[in-house]
Amino acid sequence: MATVLKKVDAVIVGFGWTGAIMAKELTEAGLNVVALERGPMQDTYPDGNYPQVIDELTYSVRKKLFVDISKETVTVRHSVNDVALPNRQLGAFLPGQGVGGAGLHWSGVHFRVDPIELRMRSHYEERYGKKFIPEDMTIQDFGVTYEELEPFFDFSEKVFGTSGTAWSVKGQIVGEGKGANPYAPDRSNPFPLEAQKNTVSAMLFQKAAAASGYKPYNLPSANTSGPYTNPYGAQMGPCNFCGFCSGYVCYMYSKASPNVNILPALRQEPKFELRTNAHVLRVNLTDDKKLATGVSYIDAQGREVEQPADLVILGAFQFNNVRLMLLSGIGKPYDPISNEGVVGRNFAYQNMATVKAFFDKDTHTNNFIGAGGNGVAIDDFNADNFDHGPHGFVGGSPFWVNQAGSRPIAGTSNPPGTPAWGSAWKRTTAEYYTHQVSMDAHGAHQSYRGNYLDLDPTYKDAYGQPLLRMTFNWQENDIKMNMFMADKLAQIAKAMNPKSVAVLGKKMGEKFNTAAYQTTHLNGGAIMGTDPKTSALNRYLQSWDVHNVFVPGASAFPQGLGYNPTGLVAALTYWSAKAIREQYLKNPGPLVQA
Repeated sequence: MATVLKKVDAVIVGFGWTGAIMAKELTEAGLNVVALERGPMQDTYPDGNYPQVIDELTYSVRKKLFVDISKETVTVRHSVNDVALPNRQLGAFLPGQGVGGAGLHWSGVHFRVDPIELRMRSHYEERYGKKFIPEDMTIQDFGVTYEELEPFFDFSEKVFGTSGTAWSVKGQIVGEGKGANPYAPDRSNPFPLEAQKNTVSAMLFQKAAAASGYKPYNLPSANTSGPYTNPYGAQMGPCNFCGFCSGYVCYMYSKASPNVNILPALRQEPKFELRTNAHVLRVNLTDDKKLATGVSYIDAQGREVEQPADLVILGAFQFNNVRLMLLSGIGKPYDPISNEGVVGRNFAYQNMATVKAFFDKDTHTNNFIGAGGNGVAIDDFNADNFDHGPHGFVGGSPFWVNQAGSRPIAGTSNPPGTPAWGSAWKRTTAEYYTHQVSMDAHGAHQSYRGNYLDLDPTYKDAYGQPLLRMTFNWQENDIKMNMFMADKLAQIAKAMNPKSVAVLGKKMGEKFNTAAYQTTHLNGGAIMGTDPKTSALNRYLQSWDVHNVFVPGASAFPQGLGYNPTGLVAALTYWSAKAIREQYLKNPGPLVQA
């Protein structure tokens, strides 16, 4: 029998970026808030102690900061006609676990959003016509504009301590000739910190891209270029380019994380409580399923606990938000056959291509130096910054060199034709280890009728609940775009005059493979929108069906972006929190009428 605790004003599931932001906003509004994190407590101290933390075996190979898939995983299949099997080894994506979640192990690339990607379907239909979008592609508008979100992008950058170079501020161009992005939307303020210094590899890319007629710019980075104190009083130190960033705890307090940038302020808040090792099983609903009464979870001692609350925030990882909605009966599950239902709909990912350039011994790139968000990019092929009409695909891609540090075990990469082992492999690895540049086409990914999430009918987790089933495969549009982007990026690589070039992209007919890492940028499944028939959430991330449940995170994205999702996730969370504080708390109920 479950232990029933004293009711609180709000319970938050998950303590990554969305959970931390919501906790800070709601306690500021005077609410008593409990955050439930399924993983352990972890923080810069003691988890980020130097030199123990720069341990590639522990973090990159044994994946200390990532989800324990022996207890909970996803099952995967390519289509509804296939049998799904559990994913037994972390590969294509790496969800976080513990305090900070994926916000502790992320790299720090901190973009906003290209405004057209917030109104994707409308924009393409206006420019190219409705027939340009494939029939089975289910992209749609977010239901919110860049202009509405701009103040929240601005504030989240101040919280994160983001380094970068602004192109225009309040309509005035200020970044021309300074490494700014001419395609970037207007801003209300400059970045909190100036852009980080560039690595040699980024400078080589910058020179080659400019010579090819493109417009290179400094990546916006949530790795600090200098000392910084954020609006919450959290202090950060300057990044030292140690090369142990993505997948690691930052021992320099230089990489933005919920642990560094928000938790110190929440620790001083008597209205806030963080409970770790609390695995949430479901959101509890009234008999008519129109109101949440709280959540049930398993605590560290294995006991079932019920936490009543007036407000429930699902701020877990994308997969987990969708799964909890399905397990709890919030919203109608999506059915790809009838194309009806909303929870599980529009699951999308990232569409990557990588190009590597290999140089002779006189060109030193020092790949072991790196910072997670640092680099140089171009946006000439991102969003709709070029004419898609002649090419016949939807979506775009930024290109960049993002040198996060090549570590001794996993950082080896050799020219095409090199043996995979033996003396020739050793010799070639020694020859090219510090004489190569890796660059990515970080492609957007569209949503389709056949790519979706539901509960697996066969497999269960350690708590006896159905696993989430992922039905996903690459579509023709994805591969067309990927091949186009890989070709354009390879041309930039060749402009560097290397000895050889390796192109790692997709081929027609290629299927999704869980073994090879791509990104952890999983999107959709509990998407926002303007129509409750095609979205699970309204424009404020409020459930259409259960008005006291809000679901921030990339699970709300109707399709995948060309940019990394964290910047938009943070802005949308602050946007939602403002609506809760200024509208919902005064008059609880639907913020948008269906």
